[in-house]
This record gives sequence, C-alpha cells and structure tokens, in this order.
Amino acid sequence: MTRPITTSLIVLLALVGAILLIPRPASAATGLRVSGTRVVEANGSAFVMRGTSHAHTWYPNETGSFAGIKAHGANTVRVVLSGGRWTANSAADVADVISLCKQNRLICVLEDHDTTGYGEQSGAYTLDQAVTYWIGLRSVLTGQENHVIINLGNEPIGNNAVTPGWAQATSAAITRMRDAGFQHLLMVDAPAWGQDWKGEMRDNAATVLNADPQKNTVFSVHMYGVYDTAAEINAYLDAFRTAGLPLVIGEFGNMHSDGDPDEDTIMAQAQARGIGYLGWSWSGNGGGVEYLDQVTAFDATRLTAWGERLFNGANGIQATAREATIYGGSTDTSPPTAPAGLAASGVTSAQAGLSWSASTDNVGVTGYDVLRAGATGSFAVVGTSATTSFTATGLSPSTTYRFQVRARDAAGNTSAVSNTVTVATTGGSGGGGCTATYSQVGSWQGGFQGQVAVANGGSTPTTGWTVTLTFADGQKITQIWNARTGQTASPYTIANESHNGAIAAGGTATFGFLGSWNGTNAAPALSCSRTP
Repeated sequence: MTRPITTSLIVLLALVGAILLIPRPASAATGLRVSGTRVVEANGSAFVMRGTSHAHTWYPNETGSFAGIKAHGANTVRVVLSGGRWTANSAADVADVISLCKQNRLICVLEDHDTTGYGEQSGAYTLDQAVTYWIGLRSVLTGQENHVIINLGNEPIGNNAVTPGWAQATSAAITRMRDAGFQHLLMVDAPAWGQDWKGEMRDNAATVLNADPQKNTVFSVHMYGVYDTAAEINAYLDAFRTAGLPLVIGEFGNMHSDGDPDEDTIMAQAQARGIGYLGWSWSGNGGGVEYLDQVTAFDATRLTAWGERLFNGANGIQATAREATIYGGSTDTSPPTAPAGLAASGVTSAQAGLSWSASTDNVGVTGYDVLRAGATGSFAVVGTSATTSFTATGLSPSTTYRFQVRARDAAGNTSAVSNTVTVATTGGSGGGGCTATYSQVGSWQGGFQGQVAVANGGSTPTTGWTVTLTFADGQKITQIWNARTGQTASPYTIANESHNGAIAAGGTATFGFLGSWNGTNAAPALSCSRTP
C-alpha cells in the first residue's frame, strides 16, 4: 500500500536470513511475458491485469479473500508478502497462496512489501535484500511461470535520494534474479512511494529493461494524489507508450490523504490503452486510510463505495476483466473491423477534430488508437479514445498533418487502419501568426513544472514576442527561464529574453517555469503577440 508522500510507516522487525542458492545462467523467458508494450501469456494471448491487492502478510487467515476477489470478476490478485520486516511468509505459506490463486483462476502477483519507503522509512529493506527473499522461495516459484508474476519490491524508495539510485538498484536486482534462474515475468515499482513524481522510472525505464537479459520486465506506477488530473495521468501513460515500454497501474485508489486521484480517468485510460490496473486494496487498511477498503471486514458481500466503483463502475473489473487462457479463458485472436469514414472538422492553427464510424468485434471493441504523421513520413500513435471522436491538440500553425485510426479489443488485437485524412492547420491567431502552446512537464504535491512553446506561424521572422498566461486556480510562477515577467500573480505578461526573441518563419522558441498550486492545477489560458 502506498503512504502519503511524507507519512511515517511503523517500526519494523529485523531482516531474517534467506538461503542463497547457486545461480545458473538465465534462458529465454517462459510463461507470462512482455511483448512490446503488452503482457502476453505463453500462447501469445494478451493478458490485461484487472484486479486488486490483498494484504496477506498481515491477514494470513483471510484465505477466503481469493474466492471473494474472483467472485467480483477479477483476473489478477496482488498478494502482499514479507521476508522479515513483518512476520515472514515461509515457502510453505507462499506455496499455499499460489495454490489459492490457481484454485480461483487468478494470476498471482506476489510482491515483497519489505522495501516500502527505503531511504525515508526506518527499517525498510533494500531491493537486494528482497532478491535474497525471492531466492529463498525459488523452490516453490519454479514451474509457476504461467501463473505467477514476481513484483520485486513494493515502492522500493521513498522521496529521499539513495545510493545506489532506483535505476541502478532495480537493474542489479533484475540481473541477480536472472542469474539465480528465475524465468518469471518481473514487475518493478517506481520510486517516490511508487508515484514517480520526479520521473525517475519514466526516464530510466528503457535502461532498466535492457538490464534484463530476457527483456521480461513490466513497470508499475502507483497513482494516488500525484495523479489528480487527466492531464497528469495521460502525460505519464503517453511517455511509456511513446517509448514503447510496458506499464501497469500497480496501485490506485479513489481518494487518498496526499490528494484526490482521478480514478475515472485512470480506469478509462487503462481500458482504452489496454493497460493493466490493480486497485488498493481488498480489506484491512488502517492508519487513517480505511476508506481504501473495497469490502468491509473481508466480507465479499459488503462492498464499500470504493469497491462498488472499482468492480462494478464504468471501465471497472466486472466489465473489462478477461480470465487468463491458462485457466480456460477465451483465446481471442480475431481483430476488430477497421474504422470507416474518418473525417476532420474544426481545424484551427493548433488543433483538429476527428470523427469516424464505430468498428465491430466478435467480443467487443475497447478503444481506438489515433495515429498521426506529417505530410510525409511514418505514422505514430499520438492518442487514444474510448469513443468515435478525438481532438488532436498541440498542432503547429500552417502545417500539413495526416491522421489514421485503428480499433482495439480486450485481447489486444488491433484492426487495420482506417482511411487517411489530411488536414492543413491555419496560420495562427494574434500578432500575425504567433501561437503559444502549454505543456506540463511534471507535477508534485504543491508544485509543478510547465513549458510553453511559442511558434511563429507567419512568413517573416519575429524580433520579439509576448505571451499572456492566465491561471484560473490561483497557481503562481515561482521561477522562470528563457523568458521574463514583472508580475507576481496571474495573469502573467511574459516576454522573450534577448537571445530568443528572433524566431524564424515556421520556427519555435520555448520557455519554462516552476510554479506552486493548491487544490487544482488546470492548464492556463494563453495568448501570444509578436513584433514586428
């Protein structure tokens, strides 16, 4: 379970010894594995995790939870274990957990909770210590590659910097697991209490994946108060999609003491993108976060408001989970039909509206990928939609773009692409073709980093430019670079520096800033003017 970014956990027990086994060379991945951005089963069928976490290490007698979780439609359960920070879960106990998962036709994500908040929380274990625990369990894990995913360590680093850092420690842990002979799909959590608000996992995920000789690692982000807007959620998911890296939302809730996560967007975007999600948690929460219980007192018949939302709400588990084929779930290899009638409307200097006719599928269409290219060159996915429309934003003035759309089903099958529509954006507005586009680079509790691109859509160079930036929610700029402003509150009038006032026709200049926020952090309104 995640904790608020500055909240203390509890005093911990000492690490128990684990038996070290002689390592053997790793071979090709078997069972559940990564394929591009997806998780697939041994037979190649896409597997999208839909489930919750169960705090087994603290409630070892609540074995009926596995049947209850399955009864509410889940295909996956993430099981909390400990190697000694709390009462250690023995090999025999873990074998029983795996048996319960298999009896209830659930994929079993086993996670070591000992690492939670390392570097910030006294008593937390290192990832290297977690690997020692996993090696001690190898006898009961070997042969379960079709049924078990190993989540190396929960929220393995807090907010404080540690040595080695997340990328190095995670890479070393993966290498040691493979050297010990593990063939399983590995799941690795982000630092910063799992929320990765500094972007450390996002920026280093490719390096970590390359450290795995089997390339069989999926990345897990925990979405709580840091992810309280659709913009923040989409930006993070977009980064992994653009990089072609596999991602799951390994924890999230409908509220939290560090902020109010946007669970509706989390679930909708996970479904539209074919990304797994695991809610936190079935029951037994304490320390002020009891509202995260999905059922009351481990009673599967007593769903809480959060449990009702997660299991039965829009884009919830009952509607979207597909049982793993290893348990007899449907093997769907039929792609949807291609979307038809793609058309554009409402084209401006910075955006274009797209619409198309719905695709059909033998099971059901779950979403659409929107692909974009320039006047020439290859197409790339730039967005997703759960409906038959999409607004393409962030376009440059006086530029030609081509768009296509393809459909996706719950098994990860994608259709052929639609017809191609070509649009030409207008020359821009304000000051003869000056446009300004805002993007949020990162956000954390109380602070954020923004960037503005100033584009010259005119036919002659600028000698200077001015951007008016207006926040609606009381945000304040605390530091700015590559531009200057004399205001201390919104609206801000921001002018170029001497070195970036000249923008060639069709060119762009950028400036960045740090800001503070409290409550809501919506994007600002922008206007732009230029000289001459």
